[in-house]
Amino acid sequence: MGFDSKWIELPSVQRRFIFYSTVAILVFLLLALRLWYLQVVNYEELQERSVRNRTRVLSLEAPRGPIFDRNGQLLVDNRPSFQISVMRQDVEDRPLLLERLAILLDTDIETLESRWNAGKGFPIYRPVPLATDVSWETMERIQEHSFELPGVLTEVRPIRDYLDQGSSAHLVGYLGEITEKELGGTKFTEYRAGDFVGKTALERTYEPYLRGNKGKRLVEVDVQGKLLRQLQVESPRPGNKIYLTIDRELQRATDEVFGDESGAAVALDVRTGEILAMASRPTFNPAMFAKGIEGQEWRDLAHNKRHPLQNKVIAGQYPPGSTFKMVVALAALREGVVGLKRVIDCEGDFVVGGSRYRCWKKDGHGPTDLKKALRESCDVWFYQVGLELGIDKLSQAAKEFGLGGVIGYPLPGERAGVIPSQEWKQKNYNKPWYAGETVIASIGQGFVLTTPIQLAVMTAALANKGKVLKPQVVQKIEDWDGNLLMQSETKILRQINYSEKAWKAVGDALIAVVNEPRGTGRAAQIEDILVAGKTGTSQVVRRRSDEEEEETKDGEIPYRFRPHALFVAYAPADDPEIAVAVVVEHGQSGGRAAGPVAKKIIQRYMELKHQSEEQVE
Repeated sequence: MGFDSKWIELPSVQRRFIFYSTVAILVFLLLALRLWYLQVVNYEELQERSVRNRTRVLSLEAPRGPIFDRNGQLLVDNRPSFQISVMRQDVEDRPLLLERLAILLDTDIETLESRWNAGKGFPIYRPVPLATDVSWETMERIQEHSFELPGVLTEVRPIRDYLDQGSSAHLVGYLGEITEKELGGTKFTEYRAGDFVGKTALERTYEPYLRGNKGKRLVEVDVQGKLLRQLQVESPRPGNKIYLTIDRELQRATDEVFGDESGAAVALDVRTGEILAMASRPTFNPAMFAKGIEGQEWRDLAHNKRHPLQNKVIAGQYPPGSTFKMVVALAALREGVVGLKRVIDCEGDFVVGGSRYRCWKKDGHGPTDLKKALRESCDVWFYQVGLELGIDKLSQAAKEFGLGGVIGYPLPGERAGVIPSQEWKQKNYNKPWYAGETVIASIGQGFVLTTPIQLAVMTAALANKGKVLKPQVVQKIEDWDGNLLMQSETKILRQINYSEKAWKAVGDALIAVVNEPRGTGRAAQIEDILVAGKTGTSQVVRRRSDEEEEETKDGEIPYRFRPHALFVAYAPADDPEIAVAVVVEHGQSGGRAAGPVAKKIIQRYMELKHQSEEQVE
């Protein structure tokens, strides 16, 4: 009580002084305790946060593995490209930043907004790309204005460089940004949003070999996220080296000879099954995808009626036309339906069940044996022989050569085609097979569909007397230390057995197709090189009478109704090395349109072989 009275007796000024002094001491003690906690107890955690606030770990993209041809010539490499990215956590005024960038990048704000929003799926510490593959001048302009662009980074990243642009595009394939679905799968556990992966063909199938390992860069930044200095670098490791079976020079020749025509061509080594060249026309430039294809560019490719994105070598399905006749002839010889000297009189047409089937030569070929039937491509001879052989035996023989089924092309996208039989039609149409359908199938029309790669494998099997070879596109894969990671081997899918007389009879007829006066393939004749081949012309679609009348006023068949032109060949015929299959879409005549293409491919192959032999000497 006494204390209270003394406190009351103190002047009010003194009371206030003591009160505030006590409060100040308590506050000081609290601050000291807090400082002790931060400096001593929580030192390590705060130190780590401080470092994180001033340092960043940036990912360094690994260059994808280079791709070479069979002779070590570079086909696909990488080049440095400049990318403008932004660290979203360092941006306080997004609209202002994007407005400034739109002017400097000469683009619209909507595009930048779209890319910003697309980057929201990235982790906050991951830079979001706003402009890719920009020019040196643009990159310098961004750096000059960096003081007013907080959070903006200029990065250098490797980008795919296709040295021959569209050449080999369908074989190599293209890249694309990884999708959410892919990220959720087990194959892409080490990938992150924004990474580019192989989407088609070689780039897709050999992604694990081509990808490489990313590096890291530890950098110090200021409060606006601007780079101050580099602290540490862990270099990326590039992907492995892939060597293809194709020959770059032969590939170029194959592309060039097609010109503006649509279609496909493929050349095989008849001894190994290695693909020496393959072209699908029209083609596309895979570099468009490597830097990130724009929406309109994609729509232009996807909706093009000539299908530039389709690899027609493995996915184009065409009636083989008269290139199918060699199989019919061999099957008929094996089954004893015809002998080497059997003669059938061709008067220009053939009647079955009240239906008339015409030969391409209106006046007919007259008395015709096997050699003449192949040399001059007489339809009536094959109508008769095919009908006697029957569709099921014909189907069996065709499938032995690899027609009408997936042949085993090692990259995705191969289609099977169709080789019909009685069972096939009953299963797919629930209808019986008719004799007239056998007649049409005997000249490679009707239900029959094949791909150019199948025709090439068939032709190689004719050249090597029955070895059906699995096509190869990758010769070997090496790492950067020279270690062999993979090497292809010749694989024989099956051996077809025919008599030596049968092989010789058909082989002699194919030589006559190209080298004798009445042969339909004389346009493929090469001086000093004996070529064996077969022409084919396949009907595309039956025209409606109104369209036919409308489009033929000038005497020309409209492009979309013109038949496809085909040609298959091997050379040298006396010691075969190369087999070629060519399809020129709507080319009308196999001899005139496809034959010259095959001729130039074979000529170039022989020239390159001669040059190589001279260099060795």
